[in-house]
Amino acid sequence: MTHLPRTPTFSLTGKTALVTGASSGIGQGCAVALAEAGAHVVCAARGVEKLESTVSAMRGAGMKAEALALDQGDLAVLEPLLADRSFDVVVNSAGLARHGPALETTPEDYDAAMGLNLRSAYFLSAYAAKAMISAGKPGSIIHISSQMGHVGGVDRAVYCASKHGLEGMVKAMAVEWGPAQVRINTVCPTFIRTPLTQSTFDNPDRAAWIKEKIKLGRVGEVEDIMGAVLYLASDAAALVTGTSMLIDGGWTAD
Repeated sequence: MTHLPRTPTFSLTGKTALVTGASSGIGQGCAVALAEAGAHVVCAARGVEKLESTVSAMRGAGMKAEALALDQGDLAVLEPLLADRSFDVVVNSAGLARHGPALETTPEDYDAAMGLNLRSAYFLSAYAAKAMISAGKPGSIIHISSQMGHVGGVDRAVYCASKHGLEGMVKAMAVEWGPAQVRINTVCPTFIRTPLTQSTFDNPDRAAWIKEKIKLGRVGEVEDIMGAVLYLASDAAALVTGTSMLIDGGWTAD
């Protein structure tokens, strides 16, 4: 008798997830994707009003969600949060950009981008992994990185530096935490249409540059990211760690 393989489950029923930057855009999409798969999702962000609106809408749709006002860069708050509550899945979607010519970068812009995009991501990962390992259970940590973690871009020296650093960080952490079955990966989107990116699309020169680089001929939507995050969070990705999932429409293919 032939025994057929079974597709691993994408269900997250019974699991608890933390999603940072969850009040809008990609982070909101990540929270919805995990909740639709059955996870109880703690949605964290600094903007309380938009965060509570997101959670209210999720609950109204039958999802399990709660709001948590959080400044991810405040490590004195972040560390006890992760120590006191072990999550099965942690998705970091918080980030910022300070675009401009490298010759005009200020130390303040550099510190702001590096502080959130890399420093807070580093310690969020470390605190989350420590709790997972202490609890003796496997876990998945996912960072929303960028295609700019693999290439360069006009006026994006600081942003690219932070995302290239994030990619290297994830590889090293994957090596260290693999024996404990704690997986860590990145999702690297191209330009995704959100309120924060609309100003870029409103610039005709930048819009033309984006259209030229994306081989599939369209910009990304939040929904394009949701399936990738669900995959990496689920048992379907049980052998995936230390890698990047490029959701870039072919931007980095040449």
